[in-house]
Amino acid sequence: MSQVLPGDAPLIHDLIGIGFGPSNVAMAIALSEHNARVGRQEAVTAHFFERQADFGWHRGMLIDDATMQVSFLKDLVTLRNPASEYSFLCYLQERGRLVDFVNHKNLFPLRVEFHDYFEWAAAKVDDMVSYGHEVVAVEPVVRDGVIEYLDVTARSGTETVVHRARNLVIGTGLRPLMPEGVERGERVWHNSELLGKVGSLEGADPSRFVVVGAGQSAAENVAYLHRRFPEAEVVSVFSRYGYSPADDSSFANRIFDPTAVDEYFAAPEAVKRKLMDYHGNTNYSVVDIDLIDDLYRQAYQEKVLGTERLRFVNVSRVTGVEEGPDGVRATVTSLVTGEESTLDADVVVYATGYSPADPLGLLGPVADRCHRDEHGRVRVARDYRVTTDDALRCGIYLQGGTEHTHGITSALLSNTAIRVGEILDSIVDRDLKAAGDEARPVGTAR
Repeated sequence: MSQVLPGDAPLIHDLIGIGFGPSNVAMAIALSEHNARVGRQEAVTAHFFERQADFGWHRGMLIDDATMQVSFLKDLVTLRNPASEYSFLCYLQERGRLVDFVNHKNLFPLRVEFHDYFEWAAAKVDDMVSYGHEVVAVEPVVRDGVIEYLDVTARSGTETVVHRARNLVIGTGLRPLMPEGVERGERVWHNSELLGKVGSLEGADPSRFVVVGAGQSAAENVAYLHRRFPEAEVVSVFSRYGYSPADDSSFANRIFDPTAVDEYFAAPEAVKRKLMDYHGNTNYSVVDIDLIDDLYRQAYQEKVLGTERLRFVNVSRVTGVEEGPDGVRATVTSLVTGEESTLDADVVVYATGYSPADPLGLLGPVADRCHRDEHGRVRVARDYRVTTDDALRCGIYLQGGTEHTHGITSALLSNTAIRVGEILDSIVDRDLKAAGDEARPVGTAR
């Protein structure tokens, strides 16, 4: 950790955000509203880096009839500021669809429409973000034995830029998860790339797809492929007897309430595990009941008519895939008998979920200053700030990767608006306490 002299210091930001998905877009909006309210002298300066060339959120799963699983009121702002000009309702008004949406009497918009809302909101705060910039390093800036700032290096092609931060907000999202030993290829896909890959099959007359998984994405993939390729067979393989319905009942949905985060954070570890066991079926490996009914109705109709294109292989697992130039062979193993069978297909789609990226993976030597619990998990305070050594004065905040401390809403939209408000409050409060009467350094962006 080398000392950086004041004369060499780049512009200082109060906050640098890594990633610009929905969570950090919401963070930028909260900052914008805060700054408009307090005025220039107390404004919080910020900049975000996003490695994608423009805003995008699960583009590969924007199936034309897929809907959100959360209410439109759980947008980027409403639960924090119902009067916000960045709300989904304001988006609808600007798009000329507000009355039509109200007449629709539906809490759950199309996913493609909500993505358009995200793009609309991100465009309103795009002066804070550098797209096409990947953060490649975070280096500590030390003075008198104390880490006062973090230098964030971002790369775009051959260009490298360095920005200095008092606080980091990490919102790098989730990574597609494949079973151990399975690699993605031309004919072995993760569901996140469905729409990007499926176009390559136009005119190829595929005869069979195999979809692995039992959650919402798997069921949506099955329904989409069955509809898109009317001559092809679609085989769904999962270890359950059938798709399990998501529990979206009113009482169970309280697990997504902001107050539930307080309760979960304060609960003993054993209670945390119980709560996840009790209410995991609100989010994990479950399917919307209407989609389950539609798929069952279609499968039964085909059985009656003798034209079965929709097949379900249950209590089984795909235990091997061999990709060839003209197709892929999947080995399916029965969990009951252990018997193996093979399915020759044009494509195997794994709807096997996502895993969080290591939240500290970009921090280099700074990560050594961050504390972990006895299970190796990052220690995170209630305000989403990583617990660190006293010598690290900078705040490092996580948007995601906090399920073990904050519960099921760690990376979900349900609590995004509240979460960014809490992070912003923490940054402002800590900054005021730390600053005291000390003058800000020359070159500050605030």
